Amino acid sequence: MQKLTEHARELFNIHLTQAQIDALKIYERELILWNDKISLTAIRDAEGIRTKHFLDSFSCALAWGDEPPKTLVDVGVGAGFPGIPLKIIYPEMRLTLVESVAKKAKFCQLIVETLELEEVTIIQTRAEKLGQSPRHRESYDWAVARAVAKLPILSEYLLPLVKVGGKMLAQKGERGLAETQDAENALNILGGELAQITPITLPSVVEERYLVLVNKVSATPSQYPRREGIPSKRTL
Repeated sequence: MQKLTEHARELFNIHLTQAQIDALKIYERELILWNDKISLTAIRDAEGIRTKHFLDSFSCALAWGDEPPKTLVDVGVGAGFPGIPLKIIYPEMRLTLVESVAKKAKFCQLIVETLELEEVTIIQTRAEKLGQSPRHRESYDWAVARAVAKLPILSEYLLPLVKVGGKMLAQKGERGLAETQDAENALNILGGELAQITPITLPSVVEERYLVLVNKVSATPSQYPRREGIPSKRTL
């Protein structure tokens, strides 16, 4: 964990406490254990987990700097990334994890309970359904997703959940730049405006990574998100 601690500090100005390091160790141990049983992620070794899951999650800090979200919704969270590592380093943040696959949602619940994380809500549902829920629609400061869908589709999942004045953050791979061009129409329709694209470098990872930050500048029209499956079939 020493390298993780050093990289977190050097790359993202995140200073991990011993309690946070201990929590990440438990998370790592449980992920390796359960991954052998129910296949949660393709990354199965400790070094890969620390770099491609933990550090990659921490990279979100570059988007908000000294003002982390008070409320964050993580859509398509899978085995808990980036939401749970972010909750570990920002314990005051109120976090909602959204995952449609039951086994992954249950694993996230296990981790939240094991680490005794407070103010974390786990919802097993589709993003399209959540975005039309009065309780969740336009109620979050920030919405984030990693490796869920192409940006035009992802925008329809995330922007309806964000307050006007809030932010959408997409963690993207090597196609991140091209996807921002493809998403221009969707952002205009959904009330978003591209704010910045930040390249991310992780130790020993050659693939390009980007943080795509979008401001929520106006309310999302009530017909969005469309019903389940439509955003991916008929992209805006």
